[in-house]
Amino acid sequence: MSTIVYGLKNCDTCKKATKWLDRFGIAHSFVDYRDAKPTPEMLVEWAGRLGGFEAMVNKSSTTWRQLPDNRKAAASDAEWKLLLREYPQLIRRPVVVTDDGAITQGFSDNGFKKRFGIA
Repeated sequence: MSTIVYGLKNCDTCKKATKWLDRFGIAHSFVDYRDAKPTPEMLVEWAGRLGGFEAMVNKSSTTWRQLPDNRKAAASDAEWKLLLREYPQLIRRPVVVTDDGAITQGFSDNGFKKRFGIA
């Protein structure tokens, strides 16, 4: 199974997730989405599988808190896509995509054990 971890290279949660995958011998690649921004199509697919654009956003982040109120009130998919392409660091990390079509967000030891079938 091919696993791609999307996140930020300096994010502690992303580091924990990739170390966990290494520890359990799960092959993966890492994509820093500041360097390789997610395409609008990827964002739409992720939003569809993760509960919508609003569910994808880390609203406790400094970036979110510093946004003007009118940017936080995205009313359409087009506005969300524009916002997340401009500020990919708003996306809750990491986003984990496997070739079986599964997409998950965030990291926890138990969550990853369940996700990757580790007893």
